[in-house]
Amino acid sequence: MWEMDYDTAARYWIDKEKDAVSMDSEDLQKRIDDFIGGHNTCALATASQDMVRCTPIEYNYLDGVFYLFSEGGLKFKALKDNKQVGLAIYEPYGGFNNLKSLQVGGRAEIIEPFSDEYMKLLEYKKILVEAIKKMTHPMNLIKIIPERFDYLDSDLKKEGFDIRQHL
Repeated sequence: MWEMDYDTAARYWIDKEKDAVSMDSEDLQKRIDDFIGGHNTCALATASQDMVRCTPIEYNYLDGVFYLFSEGGLKFKALKDNKQVGLAIYEPYGGFNNLKSLQVGGRAEIIEPFSDEYMKLLEYKKILVEAIKKMTHPMNLIKIIPERFDYLDSDLKKEGFDIRQHL
């Protein structure tokens, strides 16, 4: 009877990348920042003991962190118990020679409505404070502080680097 070897599968990229050619961290950070800046939507993954949720959502990237406004939803059930999140930004699949994506692991915080940081985002997005105050409940603001970036870009191979880079 066949039994899945989850540990071997989980180590696949770790083992494969032992001899990978890595980019300079400053150059990689610029590539990642450019990729993030070229998009505005991500898939936000949240999980708690009894559920997993993956939500497509608009983001803003300021001062090295992601900000996401949300009216609500099941992601907050998970965030109540578990502040660790995953975030993915990607290009449409165009074949193995045309891959581009970014996975981000990080920690979520909920920003207090109408705090200085909340107001900064309203101003950045040109949302009128009066409009938010008229709502039954103000928009929730999720702040994602990145802890790890996993960048995939097939074009890096042409430059002599491994197509998977980590920061």
